[in-house]
Amino acid sequence: MSIARQGLSFLAVGCGLIVVDWAVFVLLSALGMSPVWANVAGRVVGALAGFVANGGITFRQGGAPKYGARRFARYVMVWTVLTLLSTVLVATLADHLSLQAAWLAKPVVEAGLAVVSFFISRHWVYV
Repeated sequence: MSIARQGLSFLAVGCGLIVVDWAVFVLLSALGMSPVWANVAGRVVGALAGFVANGGITFRQGGAPKYGARRFARYVMVWTVLTLLSTVLVATLADHLSLQAAWLAKPVVEAGLAVVSFFISRHWVYV
């Protein structure tokens, strides 16, 4: 599979996931949940959809999706590290600037982490 096709597919899937993640984060934090837990909740929702979408669309091979316990375990490991980074960045912005600044910055933070996630997913998670 070409990296260009996978990259475009990952981008399309990822844009949808960032919107879902961001919407959950904004909704929960606007309702009073701490930015830390609202961020984790948004990333959980996005992660569940992301594993299925990327395994079934972006990294499928020969028309067959790439799922399985081993891939899911790797996915969870990567997700955990990236969620820690995302949460630290978003919570720091909320604490030092404002909750609204964190709302605005979250899609940028997630887009940056998505670049890292693509290469790790392509070369380790979905192999």
